[in-house]
Amino acid sequence: MPAPGEAFRIGCVSFDVAADAYLRFIGRFSEQLAAPFADLAGVRAGQRVLDVGCGPGALAAELVRRLGPPAVCAVEPSASFAEAVALRLPGVDVRRATAEQLPFPAGVFDVAMAQLVVHFMADPVAGLREMGRVTRPGGTVAASVWDHASDRGPLAACWRAVRELDPAARDVSDLAGAREGDLARLSAAARLRVTEVATLTARARYASFEEWWEPFTLGVGPAGIYAASLDPGRRGQLRERCRGLLGPGPIEISGTAWAVTCRA
Repeated sequence: MPAPGEAFRIGCVSFDVAADAYLRFIGRFSEQLAAPFADLAGVRAGQRVLDVGCGPGALAAELVRRLGPPAVCAVEPSASFAEAVALRLPGVDVRRATAEQLPFPAGVFDVAMAQLVVHFMADPVAGLREMGRVTRPGGTVAASVWDHASDRGPLAACWRAVRELDPAARDVSDLAGAREGDLARLSAAARLRVTEVATLTARARYASFEEWWEPFTLGVGPAGIYAASLDPGRRGQLRERCRGLLGPGPIEISGTAWAVTCRA
C-alpha cells in the first residue's frame, strides 16, 4: 500500500471485476451518456456499429435499442464484462479483444465507438487507428472520455480529497484524452479527420453519502484501486474528507465528458 506522500500508479488499472461492481460504481453515469453519445455519432437504423471496450454494456444496450442485436458488435478485454454483455444482450457479437487489435477485417462497420475507453487504451493512437481501419471509408469513428483534468468528471470530489490528503498522489488528470483538445489531437495522430468536438453531461442522485461512498470500496478503476490500497485508517480519512466536501446527502453529482466524431 502507498505510504503518505507516495505517488499511486494509475497505469496498473484492471477492470477484471464483476460487472455489477462496475455498474454500481460508474454505471449510472455511463448509461446516461450512451444515448447522447450515439446521437452525436449519428447512429441510425440500417447501420452496423462496433462498440470498442464495451464494459458491462451501457453503450451496447443503447445500440441494440436503435439497431437490433444483429447490427451490433462489441469487443472487451475483461472476461467478466464480455460474459455479462453476452448474457445481457443475446444476439450481439461479443468478442474478447483490445482496441489495438480488433478482430475484424477492414471497412466492415459504418460506425465505431469507444465510450469512456480511450483513457485506458494501452496505446490510444493505435486503438483509434484500428477503429478507423475497421470502419468503411467515410464512416464515423467516435470517442468520449471524462473531463478529469478540469475536475468535471463524476469522481472529482474523491480525487480532490485524495490531493488534499496526499499531494504526491497521481490522480487521473493526465490520462489520455482527459484534457481539452486531447481527443482531437489523438484522433489526428491516428490519421482520422475530426468533424466535431463536443461535451456531454450525465447526472446522478444519491440518497446519502454512504450510498455515494460504498462503490469506492469495490476496487473498480483508478479511484477504487487507490481506495483499496490504503490501510483502514487512511481509507477512513479519505472517506471523512469526502463527506466534508459533499455533506451527508442527498447528493447530486454531474459528470462532463469530452467527445469527438471523426471520418475514417
